[in-house]
Amino acid sequence: MAKVQGRVIFDENRCKGCTLCTTVCPVKIIEMDKTRINAKGYNPATVTKENMEKCIACASCATICPDVVITVEKVD
Repeated sequence: MAKVQGRVIFDENRCKGCTLCTTVCPVKIIEMDKTRINAKGYNPATVTKENMEKCIACASCATICPDVVITVEKVD
């Protein structure tokens, strides 16, 4: 059975930097982007290009996000 792979998409300008998504990711790939500030004045959550291939499409991050800024897609 092949490993499920996913892609995490953030609506970064709506992220309020609460870090909840970083706490529930089982593969620990979500981090707060310390190099950018979004339209709300927060460091948004992000996944680096290198780490995106580790995503298992569990959608735990999208489920816990109080502002519904995360979308998870399965990648074939």
